[in-house]
Amino acid sequence: MIDIGLSSSSVFPESTAVAFELAASIGYDGVEIMVGTDAMSQDLATLQGLTDHYQVPVLAIHAPCLLITQRVWGTEPWGKLERAREVAEVLGAKTVVVHPPFRWQRDYARSFEDGVARMEEITDVRFAVENMYPWRAGPSALGAYSPDWDIRNQDYAHTTVDLSHTAVSHTDPREMVAELGSRVSHIHLADGTGSPRDEHLVPGRGDQPVAEVLRQLRQQSFCGSVIAEVSTRGAASREDRVADLQQTLEFARTHLRED
Repeated sequence: MIDIGLSSSSVFPESTAVAFELAASIGYDGVEIMVGTDAMSQDLATLQGLTDHYQVPVLAIHAPCLLITQRVWGTEPWGKLERAREVAEVLGAKTVVVHPPFRWQRDYARSFEDGVARMEEITDVRFAVENMYPWRAGPSALGAYSPDWDIRNQDYAHTTVDLSHTAVSHTDPREMVAELGSRVSHIHLADGTGSPRDEHLVPGRGDQPVAEVLRQLRQQSFCGSVIAEVSTRGAASREDRVADLQQTLEFARTHLRED
């Protein structure tokens, strides 16, 4: 059975604790912790306490790879990944999600592919490198990531396919999932319209073939986790946020678990 989890980013601007609370009340199988500026997301003891209190497992740790988290868990990129691995091991999470380096992180980018492979040699935790997208300025595209935003162009053993990022990059996620095959070990469930903005819409509200991708994963004997990573920051109330998260879970269950 494929676990369907809730990313803590999906409850922003509410806290990591709310992600555990809503995952438990709505019926998600677990959570993915987006390590960010929320102090709760950075602290192992707090995360252990939340897991115990809500009886909700941590399925994945998303390492702090965003521009706004450049100083979270230090400034050394490999140190961040080591910390993410340690937290994942203690909490029993199977996956660490990591973005490709920014192009200006030259030393880190130069050794990234080999370095991730070496890290996986010392742990059972999977480092699943996530597809990104070019940064656009008008009609031109700026390659912000190195070695590449397109994870198909490197030989990563484990990858994360994000269905909002495929919308931004104008990539067919069905082709990406087929080409990556067994190397797809993690999914960020969302939707998008092809806008240059990373929208993270509730599935069904954009134009991505999300249902087809989920059925495709089932046919490919996918054995990773599907994580709802949708934006609810525009929700007018807690009730509206809960409704969006319930709809996302129901969408995933429909296309992953029903014949």
